[in-house]
Amino acid sequence: MSEHNKPVTTGSNMDQLAKHDMKVRDIVMLVFCLVAAGAFGIEEMIPASGPGLTLVLLVLFPIIWAMPLCLQIAELGSLMPSEGGIYTWVKETMGEFWGWQAGFWSGLTTWLSQAEYVTLAVQYLQKFVDMNPITAFILKVVLVLIFTVINLRGIEEVSLLDTIFTICVIAGFAAVTVVGLIHWEYNPMVPFFNEDSGFGHSVGDSVAIALWMFCGYECVANLSQEVKNPQIIPKGLIAAQPVIGLSYLLPTLAGIVALGSWESWSTETGEGLVGYMDVLTQGIGPWAGLAFVIIAIISNLSIFNAYIISGSRTFFVLADEHLFPRALCKVNKRGVPSVSIIVMGIVSVICCLFDFKTLVLATTPLQMFLYMMMAVAIYKLRKVYPVEWRKERGLYVMPGGKVGLWIMVIPTFLIAYLCCYLNGAPYFIAVFLMVVISLVLYILCKGFGKGMAVNDPEGHPLNPRTKLGLGDTKAIGLFSLCIGLMSMIGSWFMNMYEGEYGVEYYIEEFETGLFSNFELMISLCLWIGLVFAVIGAVMMFLGHKNEDPKIAELESVRNRVRDEYVCSLHGWNSLDDGIVTAETEEK
Repeated sequence: MSEHNKPVTTGSNMDQLAKHDMKVRDIVMLVFCLVAAGAFGIEEMIPASGPGLTLVLLVLFPIIWAMPLCLQIAELGSLMPSEGGIYTWVKETMGEFWGWQAGFWSGLTTWLSQAEYVTLAVQYLQKFVDMNPITAFILKVVLVLIFTVINLRGIEEVSLLDTIFTICVIAGFAAVTVVGLIHWEYNPMVPFFNEDSGFGHSVGDSVAIALWMFCGYECVANLSQEVKNPQIIPKGLIAAQPVIGLSYLLPTLAGIVALGSWESWSTETGEGLVGYMDVLTQGIGPWAGLAFVIIAIISNLSIFNAYIISGSRTFFVLADEHLFPRALCKVNKRGVPSVSIIVMGIVSVICCLFDFKTLVLATTPLQMFLYMMMAVAIYKLRKVYPVEWRKERGLYVMPGGKVGLWIMVIPTFLIAYLCCYLNGAPYFIAVFLMVVISLVLYILCKGFGKGMAVNDPEGHPLNPRTKLGLGDTKAIGLFSLCIGLMSMIGSWFMNMYEGEYGVEYYIEEFETGLFSNFELMISLCLWIGLVFAVIGAVMMFLGHKNEDPKIAELESVRNRVRDEYVCSLHGWNSLDDGIVTAETEEK
């Protein structure tokens, strides 16, 4: 890779970001670390759903979920290779309010979950070294500090380290695959599902895990404007998918056929529990199992390293566009958003103090909301920038025309929607509260920072009455209506899904408090959802009546600004530029 190329500042702090000459292989390695970094986590699927169903899901989900997501992100990123990724895509198609929600949810899920990987790395290390809680916490702080410093140096250093980590992780799981298949003893399809749970719950209990295992592809798009040729990102996304899919399927198959004991698979260790490490321990010897524990440590650190670089960019972009505290968009001399990275490191240290697995589970549906909004963004952008126009300019477009679009988008949309309910009533309520909090935070951030009204007061003026953006009344109304209806539907779905065991299960799980009362949770979902739906409908009516006529007058201005933005991302003077000919392809 080349040395850091520091651009000249032209106004926005975005212009100060360093550009890097990355290759497709670098993107593949980065995506692998953001999404997978090994098959850790799948151990919980096997006892939950049965070995046969686990393997079927690991074959199906790359086809019906992961690859469609990759292609959607590739199409959006090819047209709009913008820093912040999904925030920009949603903002440019659905408006500033929805874009902020997408950006905030994307950043929040990364910030809240990243420290979990530092914790897991230390837990694996404790298999070798006895540590008291204070020593373990100090080690976590040291690890956070090390990887924060690496990220402050820039993308190239992060990419190089993740490349090394990826090679180690793939080598470790390749060893599991080879050793496990050599020692094949058990039928991997028997039993097909967990008969004690029933087929329906066997599927439901593992779908959430499978979705989590194949999430995070969109994170790499957050770095688009720091890559000299951002069109390599779609190529890297597509190339990474088979690597990730096989890294899940093959070692899991090998582990099941070598060890059996499907009820005993677990991410934890202890008497009677088994996992990928035991394949090497039983097949080669204890030393190989210990070596694999080191691979587990490397895996978790690689995810943490990649998450810093991705998560820090989301809030950097929001701050740069006057929708978050401006301090977070400061860039250091190396062209790196230093303050955002440092703040993320501080958050990681704080989160290391807590056991927040429940919070991680609660934030997973937020990613599902992101993917639903991404589907809408793809559909709307297809109308604005036709497929043939994009192909003439060498931009990536999902194959199959309109039919291909629906095949890729509708299943992922429906799966994402369904997943919001599968973790259970407590997690749905927790996510509902976080979504409400994000609504309040937008109002505060927009009120103080003014957002797009600062850089584009003509196209995105403020409403003098609400002090929010023109159009926010209707957007907030639609948002409230959607979460209200979703909550009401959730009360019916979760009562049907968990009704047979919910009352007793949640009393046993939580003992006291709101989450111990299944019937109360269902009632709250119904009635609070109804309140939000009514308020949302009223706000939509008021926004339609008072703001829509003014927005219609601004439509041509907003379209022109968006077109100019797309041109600036590609270095075109106008939308008529950028046509790919035989000569340009040869060059």
